Amino acid sequence: MLEKGWDPCLPAVTLKEDLIDIHPKASRFKIMFDKVKHQAKQKWDKSHKVPDFNVGDLVLVSTLNFNNIKGPKKLKYFIKPYQPADKEFFPLRNPTPLTVPPMEQGEDRKIKKVIKERRLRGKNQREYIVRYRSPVHEDEWLAE
Repeated sequence: MLEKGWDPCLPAVTLKEDLIDIHPKASRFKIMFDKVKHQAKQKWDKSHKVPDFNVGDLVLVSTLNFNNIKGPKKLKYFIKPYQPADKEFFPLRNPTPLTVPPMEQGEDRKIKKVIKERRLRGKNQREYIVRYRSPVHEDEWLAE
């Protein structure tokens, strides 16, 4: 409607001070309209509080209009605050400390020969497949 040039007359616009004399009930309607507007504001303010944010607070950011994120669209799903699992309901999700078993440096863990080498793609690092002296251990890839 607005693009065709029609300007709608809204009640708040028509209640100017100089237009109250047009109709005898216009002044009464203005008072009633202001009262209802004030009551609606009070009701809104009663149920909504102003959020108070401090520096360092975690906030939820909507990524609906993020256009500057490169990569797959599924990446937008993962941009959110991390919520740790509830220990009471998910006891198996508790992080367990990783303990590395000690390496045995006996006669059987000594390297017999290097069979092959490879360079990791995109990195300047090499790995070697080695064979041990003992037949118990299989060949394995070791980093430099």
